[in-house]
Amino acid sequence: MALNVTFRQLKVFDAVAQHLSYTRAAKALFLTQPAVSMQIKQLEDNVGLPLFEQLGKRIYLTEAGRELHNYSRAIAQQLDEADTVLKQLKGVKRGRLAVSVASTANYFATRLLATFSKRHGSVTVSLDVTNRESLLRQLANNEQDLVIMGRPPADVDLAVEAFAKNPLVMIAPPDHALAKAKKIALARLQGETFVVREHGSGTRIAMERFFADKGVKLTTGMEMNSNEAIKQAVEAGLGLGIVSIHTLELDLEAGRLVTLDVKGFPILRHWYVVHRQGKRLSPVAQAFKEFVLQEGSSLLPYGLEKLHRASG
Repeated sequence: MALNVTFRQLKVFDAVAQHLSYTRAAKALFLTQPAVSMQIKQLEDNVGLPLFEQLGKRIYLTEAGRELHNYSRAIAQQLDEADTVLKQLKGVKRGRLAVSVASTANYFATRLLATFSKRHGSVTVSLDVTNRESLLRQLANNEQDLVIMGRPPADVDLAVEAFAKNPLVMIAPPDHALAKAKKIALARLQGETFVVREHGSGTRIAMERFFADKGVKLTTGMEMNSNEAIKQAVEAGLGLGIVSIHTLELDLEAGRLVTLDVKGFPILRHWYVVHRQGKRLSPVAQAFKEFVLQEGSSLLPYGLEKLHRASG
């Protein structure tokens, strides 16, 4: 017998499965909790299997719930694509753009979005600034229109296009013993302590790969989950740091930090605009992607040329 399931039930089910909470799902859907519970009860009756189980005060998806969640997400994606196609056929010029960016990219992401918004005044933009792990989860779940980040893993089915260089530089307080040294050998750094990003961050991965390739073992001290925290720790004399040059514009100009002239630096990475492979972008998302690819590099706050002038 075919399932007698409504789109409304699937939408409510997807919200509960995502939040694993009837209360939070009800809040997200602007419904009452009893209304959500009723929709789930009707759906379970139609399916003939329990979709959730409660252990203590928490609820979990059952095996049937996990299977149905996979299908409900696929159905929702198909409906979103159908909506996009129909809007394109209507020639809709307004819409919503949902972008997520790596925390390091936040130093220029607002500039990109502000410039784009001025040209497309009818577009509503939402920006989520988060860490690499969360970005990869959002991409896996197809939650956002576009993501701006460092190089994502090659084994994930993504459309990835570079739009700007992202040099990683080594920073120190202005009074550090190496602040005015030239062509510092990597071996001289082995006695230094480094303030580093958390495990899994793009900067941490690139840093560890670089020094491992050079056969250099660094001493790591404090571990931070933001670039601002790293810069403040370095300024306070707690160690050296490695950050994207695009996070340093104000700090270098104010003389709070300096970049060290280390052999092999900067570590050259890139910024990428990313989305799921095969994703049908809305007209607004497609326009923003093209804008980033064509003009994104020119809107970044600080580049290698400025660095050379500042350090010269």
